[in-house]
Amino acid sequence: MDISIVIVNWNTRVLLLNCLASVYAMVKELRFEVFLVDNASGDGSVEAVRAQYPQVRVIQNEENLGFAAANNKALRVMQGKYALLLNTDAIVTEGAIARLFRYMEGHDDVAMACGQLLNADGTKQNSMANFPSLLTLLANETLLRTLMPKRFPSKRREYAAPIPVESCIGACLMVRKEAMDAVGLLDERYFFFMEETDWAFAMHRAGWKSCFIPEARIYHLQGQSAGHNVRARIMFYRSRYQYFRKWFPQLWPLHGVLLVVRLVINVLLNSLGLIVTLGLHAGIRGRLGLYLQLLAWHLRGCP
Repeated sequence: MDISIVIVNWNTRVLLLNCLASVYAMVKELRFEVFLVDNASGDGSVEAVRAQYPQVRVIQNEENLGFAAANNKALRVMQGKYALLLNTDAIVTEGAIARLFRYMEGHDDVAMACGQLLNADGTKQNSMANFPSLLTLLANETLLRTLMPKRFPSKRREYAAPIPVESCIGACLMVRKEAMDAVGLLDERYFFFMEETDWAFAMHRAGWKSCFIPEARIYHLQGQSAGHNVRARIMFYRSRYQYFRKWFPQLWPLHGVLLVVRLVINVLLNSLGLIVTLGLHAGIRGRLGLYLQLLAWHLRGCP
């Protein structure tokens, strides 16, 4: 088996069926298996997949276990040389998975590879990420990508060939089974967000590399399976705190203080913007409400 494709689903039936349709139409000349790990969906996702794609191996959880724990259920029984973690809101294009596979086959020191994620209109999304640090927290990302383009690659640049990156966005991520065996599976203390970043950092410390393959293109209906509300942002903060507690315990308290300071600054700036626009700018009102809720959550001790 060349590839084990693992798709975690929670109440995204239409997206899931579209994702599977693209897999079976576009993944050619490779031996692959597909796992659906369903996190207790209530929208008929599992029934629809069993009816339309009986060859998919379904793992049905009785509760929402989160992204890491759900993926691990399939990773423990996969038969492929590589796993392909694929979001339900991803649509693979012809040849994309084969390009990732061929690159991994030719580079034994690479543990992870990702392609270029695209919006529905074909414009580029961020597909690679840097490891979280105090520098990335304090400095503007656009400025870092301008001043240090090799360390901070950007979707704003064109890449004619694969490049090394610190971490990959997990919407479509190929991972070497040998590397998983070396460092372990996804850390299940992460419920959602940053699992792949944590994994990439563990592999980096073990001497493995991650790479971005620009010619492998995947449409990603960004965040539709996660949402953009305050609950999602709180999950992101929880994951970020978990990352710093795990890898940089000496910096974790300072990291928390700096995040709160940044939230306070965002509240003040958006409050000023609301005054200047006489409260008529809906975007500013929305951002101010979000930052106030996040600040309140921090002040309550991050329950």
